[in-house]
Amino acid sequence: MNDLVMNFPLFRKLSNEKRFYKILSENSFEEIQLIGSKSFKRKIHATQFPEMILIQDIIELVQPYHLSSEQEFTQFEL
Repeated sequence: MNDLVMNFPLFRKLSNEKRFYKILSENSFEEIQLIGSKSFKRKIHATQFPEMILIQDIIELVQPYHLSSEQEFTQFEL
């Protein structure tokens, strides 16, 4: 991870626009997953190394993650 100070929350999405992420910190995020006409929301707190790497990848926009916005995230909230 780079040395820049990050201002959370950060918003990201999967390239297929079926998952949207609200990054709350370097070890937690909320995810909205779209399946058909339904949306599912879950909160993740990273406690294991693979989860921590996933959050880093999402933050750093490693493919297939892209920038998103709060408006894009909240349009699918339950």
